[in-house]
Amino acid sequence: MERTGGSSGLPQMSEKEMFLRLLSEDETRGIDEPEVASNIGDQMIHMGLRPLSRTIRSRIRDICSRIPAKNVILVGGGIGHLSAWLFDLWCSDNIENNIIKKPDSFTIIEEGGKFGIILNRLISRYDADSWSKVIVNKWPEIVAESSSWLAANAASTDNAPFLSIPLPVDLIIIDLPEDERIDALTSSFNLLSPGGIIIIKEPEVPTGDVGELESGKEMSKAQEKVSRFNKWISAVKDFSLNNSLSFVELTGGTLVVLRRSS
Repeated sequence: MERTGGSSGLPQMSEKEMFLRLLSEDETRGIDEPEVASNIGDQMIHMGLRPLSRTIRSRIRDICSRIPAKNVILVGGGIGHLSAWLFDLWCSDNIENNIIKKPDSFTIIEEGGKFGIILNRLISRYDADSWSKVIVNKWPEIVAESSSWLAANAASTDNAPFLSIPLPVDLIIIDLPEDERIDALTSSFNLLSPGGIIIIKEPEVPTGDVGELESGKEMSKAQEKVSRFNKWISAVKDFSLNNSLSFVELTGGTLVVLRRSS
């Protein structure tokens, strides 16, 4: 049976054992919302923004608590809802007691400049300025920059000082709208370290008859959903040829963890 470990720091065990442990609920923590995250969630509702379900947020936290990753990236910071859950994890008493290891770097990618200001305030609130930062930019542009550097410096183990993000990345969490999520996923694969992990919510599964796509006509919303899901299936199928992944169904959707081969 294949054993796994790698730079992500996960214990040596079979692939099946690793995913069972990684994706399981941490019953000692529960799903109660941290106070800061709760306040941000209320703000999101007032702004008409749709947060991830509490079950998904808490499970992402549980998964992250088991990955002693050095470099972590959150793609889609928003106004800091999910970030607050992670800061609550990494800045708690568990750190002082060596139960949880915070990352060496946590980078939040957010396209909106106003949201970037809010995220920087959140970082300061948790006194995480020394190891966390916000980059206000589009993820495709950051990936293009990083991929070019990797291609030109394949044998190098040093980070170029001008790069936006530290490379390689041990953990990428993608929290974007469905129409952006799959492209963000596929573009992230090459940035992962051996054994590196991506956490992402599966797109909504299409249901019902959406009709035939007529030449010269734009796709309906239902047809776009089908197209996105087919693209998703293709992406995870291609990734699984040489790597591994697992799914966990939760209230509010299905969470997927993809792991690059060591």
